[in-house]
Amino acid sequence: MRFRSIIFWLHLCAGVIAGVVIAIMSFTGAALAFEKQITAWAERDSRTVAVPAEASAARLPIDDLVAAVREKQGGHRPATIVVANDPAAAVMMGFGRTNSVYVNPYTGTLQPVSGQGTRTFMHVMIEWHRYLGRHDGQRATGKAITGACNAAFAVLAITGLYLWWPRKWNAGVFRSVAVMTFRLRGKARDWNWHNAVGFWTAPILIVLTLTAMPISYQWAGNLIYRMTGSPVPQPGPPGAATPAVVVPAPADGTRPLRLNELLLAAQREVPGWKEITLRLGTGGRGGAGRRNPTPSPAATTNESTSVTGGMESQRRAEPPQPVMVAIRERQAWPLFSSVQLTFDPFTGSVLRKETFSNYNLGRQVRSWTRFLHTGEALGYAGQFVAGLASLVSLLLVWTGFALTWRRFFSKTKS
Repeated sequence: MRFRSIIFWLHLCAGVIAGVVIAIMSFTGAALAFEKQITAWAERDSRTVAVPAEASAARLPIDDLVAAVREKQGGHRPATIVVANDPAAAVMMGFGRTNSVYVNPYTGTLQPVSGQGTRTFMHVMIEWHRYLGRHDGQRATGKAITGACNAAFAVLAITGLYLWWPRKWNAGVFRSVAVMTFRLRGKARDWNWHNAVGFWTAPILIVLTLTAMPISYQWAGNLIYRMTGSPVPQPGPPGAATPAVVVPAPADGTRPLRLNELLLAAQREVPGWKEITLRLGTGGRGGAGRRNPTPSPAATTNESTSVTGGMESQRRAEPPQPVMVAIRERQAWPLFSSVQLTFDPFTGSVLRKETFSNYNLGRQVRSWTRFLHTGEALGYAGQFVAGLASLVSLLLVWTGFALTWRRFFSKTKS
C-alpha cells in the first residue's frame, strides 16, 4: 500500500470514529469564541452604574462594599473581588465559579440581575465543549472522550492538509482544490467543498487542536516544560505554578490590613492598571461563622473588620497566608498577561511580583498555548479566526460523512 493510501485511510477512519464529537466541539467552540464579550454585553445593565454628578461623591471602601454584600448574601464571603479602572463600572464579587453579583461602588446596593439566559447558555456550551454535557462524576469520562477526539481532529487536519495539497501547482488545479464551487452537485460538490474548506482552515485547525492537548492531558503540558528545559510544575491547586510564599510572623497584637489598603497598595504598584482581582479564597457557603482549614488572609482581612469580629484568637491558630492580587494593565503584552502580586496581609509589602517576562520559557509557552486555543492571544482578530474555523469545521464533518457514505453505501457513487 502506498504512503498516500495509508494517510487517506487514516484520515477516513479518524473522521468516521470521531466525527460526531468533533461536530459538537466545533459548534460549541464557535459559540464560545466571543464568550466574554457577549456575556459582558448581555450583563451591561448589571455591570455599569450611573456616576454621581456631585463632584464630592466618592467610591465606598471595598470593606464597606463587602460588608453590604455579605449582609444581603446571608453572610457568605465572596471568593473574588474584581475592580475595574472605570468610574461607571460596578464592582464584581464572585461566590464560586457560577455565581456572582455586581454592586454599585458609590451606594453599596446590588445591581439588577441581567443576562442570566446568556450566562446559562454559555455555561451549557462550556459543559458540552469540555465534557460532552457530563456532570459531577461523569466529567472525567466526558473529558477523556473530548480529549481523544481532539487528538483525532489534529490527525484529520494534518493528514487532510497532506491529502489536499496539490502535487502540481497551476491555476486550474488551484481552482479545483482551493476554491469553492456552488454550481456542482452530489459527490463533486462534497469533494470540492471538503477540499476547499479544509485547504484554508487546516493550518488554523492544527493550531487549535494542538494547543488543546495540554488542556486535555497533563503529559502534554509537562512536555512543553521538558522541551523548553524548564522545571515541570508539581501537582497542586490551580494556579500553583510557583513555590508558596511564606508570610513573616507578625508581632503579637498586629491586625491584618483592611482590603481597601491592599487595593490602594496594588494600584500604586501598577499605576497603569485596567482591572484588579482580589482573590479571597473559597466563598463562605457555610455561613459567616464557617472557616476553611487554612483561611486566606484576605478572608481574615474581612473578618478583622466589623463584619464578623471576635475571631482574632482563632486566626492566630493558623499560619498567616499571603494575599493574592492579579492586575491587568492597559497596554499589556501579551494581551492575556497580568501582573501577579503577593502581599503581606499585615504590612502591605509586596512579597513577590510576577510578570510574564519573569516566567520561565516553559510557563510562557504554556500560557501562549492556552490563549491561542481560544484565539484570545491575538485579540478580536484571533477570536474571529478561531470561531470561524470552528464553525466551518461543521461543513468538513458533513461533507466528510457524505463522501464516506457514497464510497461505501451509495449505489450511484455520485
